[in-house]
Amino acid sequence: MNKITLRQILIPLITIIIICFLWFGPINFSFLPNIIASIVIIIANYLEYKEKAFSELGFQSKKFTVKNIFILAPLVALGLFIFYFFALVPLITKLTGAPIDYSSFDGLKGNLSASLFTLLIVWATSGFGEEIIFRGYFMRQFVKFFGESKISIFLNIFLVTGFFGFMHSQQGITGQLVTWIIGALIALIFYIRKYDLWFVIAIHGFFNTIALICIYVGLV
Repeated sequence: MNKITLRQILIPLITIIIICFLWFGPINFSFLPNIIASIVIIIANYLEYKEKAFSELGFQSKKFTVKNIFILAPLVALGLFIFYFFALVPLITKLTGAPIDYSSFDGLKGNLSASLFTLLIVWATSGFGEEIIFRGYFMRQFVKFFGESKISIFLNIFLVTGFFGFMHSQQGITGQLVTWIIGALIALIFYIRKYDLWFVIAIHGFFNTIALICIYVGLV
């Protein structure tokens, strides 16, 4: 592992403080916190890595291909959603005794214009925003400080995706646990594919797209 400099400690620390303020501070930023946080992260990575700012997040141009983004990623997203819908949600609901709270999406049922607008917001805030924050930044920073031993990777995925699940508290305890598990699977894919951020952004975006279609037609 390379020697960690004071600069490489302070920049991530300040970045995380800013992100926490966006999430938990007194100002309500509506759907903007993840978008603003992503911009802050890109700036922070530029200050830390200069011309490698994007590649250090996992944006690998050689892996941005039609096959990866528009064939493999949607298929993986579909597989994850089938597991989520038919196995994971029923199992966790049975264990907790509490269904996932989807009430915040009630206005989308049968409402095409609202669903399409929400789809754009979800791709920006979840597909891009959450993946840049949790996978591209938090996971990559964890690797920088603690390396890639098996126990480090396990703790990396466990802790980062645990916080990722916590951030979905509006869906109740079942929603948090389910999100934690799905997030862990996406994080594992991120690691297996050598930190290919484009791929997990596409998976997350297509997964949410399938979910929104199900909400629109009333399946959820």
